[in-house]
Amino acid sequence: MHILDEIVEKRQKDIKKYGFEFGIKVPSHRARSITPFLAKKGTVLEIKRASPSKGDIAVQLDAAHTAEIYSQAGAAAISVLTENHYFKGNLNDLMAVCSAADSFAARTGKNAPAILRKDFLLYPEEIDVAYKCGADAVLLIARILDDKMLLAMVKKCRELGICALLELRLDNDLRKLALVVKEFGSENIVCGVNSRDLSNFTIDLLTPAGMLNEIRRIAGKNASVIFESGIRTPSAAAFAGSMGFAGMLLGEAAARNPQNASFLVNAFENAEATRGAAQWISFADAVYKKNHSGGIKKPFVKICGITNTEDALNAAELGADFLGFIFCAKSPRNVNAQIVRSTREILAGKSFPLPKIVCVITECDSDEGRAAIELVKDGTADFLQLHGKNAVQQFFSDDTLTSLPHYATVNVSCPADISEIDSLREAGEPRILIDSQVAGKLGGTGRQIDCDLCRMVGEKVKLWLAGGISIDNISTIMQELKPELIDINSGVESAPGKKDIQKLKTFFSQL
Repeated sequence: MHILDEIVEKRQKDIKKYGFEFGIKVPSHRARSITPFLAKKGTVLEIKRASPSKGDIAVQLDAAHTAEIYSQAGAAAISVLTENHYFKGNLNDLMAVCSAADSFAARTGKNAPAILRKDFLLYPEEIDVAYKCGADAVLLIARILDDKMLLAMVKKCRELGICALLELRLDNDLRKLALVVKEFGSENIVCGVNSRDLSNFTIDLLTPAGMLNEIRRIAGKNASVIFESGIRTPSAAAFAGSMGFAGMLLGEAAARNPQNASFLVNAFENAEATRGAAQWISFADAVYKKNHSGGIKKPFVKICGITNTEDALNAAELGADFLGFIFCAKSPRNVNAQIVRSTREILAGKSFPLPKIVCVITECDSDEGRAAIELVKDGTADFLQLHGKNAVQQFFSDDTLTSLPHYATVNVSCPADISEIDSLREAGEPRILIDSQVAGKLGGTGRQIDCDLCRMVGEKVKLWLAGGISIDNISTIMQELKPELIDINSGVESAPGKKDIQKLKTFFSQL
């Protein structure tokens, strides 16, 4: 049984035993006016003492005091967990936060943040209770409500004049959204996409981005969508803010350190659209379509170490999703900018889909690194691949570069190397390529990473895998590790920098 099913089962028993108010005395009528929920771009900070995935987070948290801190930090809304078993919250917290928000507004003359009741609500009567307690919005998790009940609960929100925050993640959730929009329109409805999968609590920062276009296709191009969970640092908050989300919900990061909430709020709200964000939205959309297309889920493929247009054309025509060009003087596969420009021009005139062009760099401040960066800046190339610690450190120390589309490569040879992946994930890097590590060599080594290490990485982030991949082991790798992206270089070569057309054909046929 998934944890979500456990929570719902316990809730059903508690409602039967204690009623919709869970044994807590609530007002007979609402005493405060309704504050619009996310009328403009803003951050939702959460009152949260614990969670099933993290255990105790801030068990001594005082709801009213924390609400005051969140209000001062500029929260557009405050989310209050009222589930008792797993999150250690209750309706008293909701009422205390509403009172604290009103006191803040009266004392400062500023607008009070809107108050969201976040819970696993199952019945319209629970929305009545939330309304009486002062909530301006309620969370409705689409996957735990059937069609009839979801429509009834949205209708109740409409009758009371409060906002319905619909949490969506599955195909069936989008179908339910379409039913809601058809019945009620999209007014006073906000959609949320959780980066955390509630069935196993893994996090993927691209899941919300992957559903953006689908939600807007159903609910309208101006639909308000919230990025939920998984953000812990200002840089990660800025990443979410750059992708066009109307809101960001912060749980653990805010509850553990309320005094630092303003940094996260400002990073999200001040973030502007970037070319990097646009590329990741494009990729996330492709991931979503691939995962929901039915049939065998083939990995994305990057053919790296391209040195000439003939190999690029062959790889692209066979179905490569990414083409990698190495800009490193020490590499036998080193190329110059003109090769990349010529390749782009030739590929643009073909009928097959244009692969993403990746410039692989080991340093930012070398002649080769600067040339690659310019190709990405002018749009000739689509991504920078930061290969190795030097490139990563130099890139992130230069604020003029970080808005460019990029991802890092981490060389992995032992469990200790995985700590670098954790740091990059916390900084908001949505994908990280792992490669084998051989002294004195940077890629194209022909050495495979230990499968147990790959599995450890795959538990943290979607697996992008390079190192020792060939036509002899690709089938086993796909079956055992299920990578999202395969990066192959020397495994399809006849000599360094020269791809073998027969090996390429065999490789793609095995996919």
